[in-house]
Amino acid sequence: PRRGGRYRSAAVPAGPSAGTYQDRDKPAQIRNSNIAAGKAVADAIRTSLGPKGMDKMIQDAKGDVTITNDGATILKQMQVLHPAAKMLVELSKAQDIEAGDGTTSVVVIAGALLDACSRLLQKGIHPTIISESFQKALEKGIEVLTNMAQPVELSDRETLLNSATTSLNSKVVCQYSSLLSPMSVDAVMKVIDPSTASSVDLRDIKIVKKLGGTIDDCELVEGLVLTQKVANTGVTRVEKAKIGLIQFCLSAPKTDMDNQIVVSDYAQMDRVLREERAYILNLVKQIKKAGCNVLLIQKSILRDALSDLALHFLNKMKIMVVKDIEREDIEFICKTIGTKPVAHIDQFTPDMLGSAELAEEVNLNSSGKLIKITGCTNPGKTVTIVVRGSNKLVLEEAERSIHDALCVIRCLVKKRALIAGGGAPEIELALRLNEYARTLRGMDSYCVRAYGDALEVIPSTLAENAGLNPISTVTELRNRHAQGEKTAGINVRKGGISNILEELVVQPLLVSVSALTLATETVRSILKIDDVVSSVCIAFCLISFISTGIDTVI
Repeated sequence: PRRGGRYRSAAVPAGPSAGTYQDRDKPAQIRNSNIAAGKAVADAIRTSLGPKGMDKMIQDAKGDVTITNDGATILKQMQVLHPAAKMLVELSKAQDIEAGDGTTSVVVIAGALLDACSRLLQKGIHPTIISESFQKALEKGIEVLTNMAQPVELSDRETLLNSATTSLNSKVVCQYSSLLSPMSVDAVMKVIDPSTASSVDLRDIKIVKKLGGTIDDCELVEGLVLTQKVANTGVTRVEKAKIGLIQFCLSAPKTDMDNQIVVSDYAQMDRVLREERAYILNLVKQIKKAGCNVLLIQKSILRDALSDLALHFLNKMKIMVVKDIEREDIEFICKTIGTKPVAHIDQFTPDMLGSAELAEEVNLNSSGKLIKITGCTNPGKTVTIVVRGSNKLVLEEAERSIHDALCVIRCLVKKRALIAGGGAPEIELALRLNEYARTLRGMDSYCVRAYGDALEVIPSTLAENAGLNPISTVTELRNRHAQGEKTAGINVRKGGISNILEELVVQPLLVSVSALTLATETVRSILKIDDVVSSVCIAFCLISFISTGIDTVI
């Protein structure tokens, strides 16, 4: 047909050779837009990958500043608008939940796979063929990674320390890895039974942040640590503690509704005060009668949970009082010290109390105070890590780093296998997938080869961030792996290639498998999207259609 004075032949496709898939204009634009958005997110955090990666300074709407190189944290605080870009943010969150580490790597791999998809689409390969081929490549990749892995025993403390240290080496607090790695390993080992455990509930490890001091002051406490102060200064240390936790107020009773009491003379006023005094004294006597000598009071948002009069009586009866216990801490406190929360004074009996050898308020010099409860009689396999830092930024980054190290140990409990780090698995995968591609026919072979080549983005980025030449480094790595050196990787400390296992740079198999699986699934999802429809637009069109129909009928 003739359009605009030019002839266009329907038989000869423009671009790729005849017989290849021709993407229509709109789906092609949508795919290109989605791929470009995904690549933009990946490029934004590429420079944060590895031990020599850079940190990002993030300022939120309130003006609060965060400094980190943790992929999940960076993306969580990013103001992302594009739907495909949001998928990569969710991808990083999913990796954080599944493995706890590799949150930057998973997005960088997804970005490289999207770039490979873009080139394959330009060559006229159908999106469905690319998607199915990537799934084949993923299955082969997991098989290769599993064969590369070395089994690990939880009794092998040295191996666990190496894994935690590798995770911490890429953090701001890497210089303290010799302190934080053993702390992370010990914390996990204390809350599980190594012989039977198949996972770790990280809620059993509470991280308490206390501003002041340095990271050298961080410690692992077998027991409970509270950041609150003792309410009554007369009792700051109790041995053989009997601990009660109440969820009601130790103050004069009040109605739920606003009311007004009119007192006509002083005698009535004295009577009101006597009644209040008798009521509070009765509460305190019942608490003392149960044998309680340490009382924890849940925070109340309606009114003051502890009156001055109640505090006076508790002080006289030598009961240590800690108020403003947060609701979300109740479960951990109960599990740690064996106490049960009490909602009414009539239920406050000796069997509701927990017990511990010592409860004391510890003075941290100029940094304030902490309450430590140790030597719990019926410990519920919980521990507390006290994190210290000179400022809020360091404190928060130290908490994130310790969480990542704990997650690495959790991965080894879930799947007890280790692989080398330093880009060695990715180069080996690229090599094996290229060999696998030669056994396939047609477009599958081409797509699997592209998938393998895309994985080289990890060693290339590691080299680039370490100040090495990425092209020559990756080329040498390829040659070393082709000669059978499966554990050859990038040693960023020495600035070259070495046997990465001898350098003790290792990571859990679960982290790599999870990153590869989640990245591939996300890319396949993005690839199969050929249109973006706004629900607001649909509603508007339906309303217009209905109103037009009514007008026509009328």
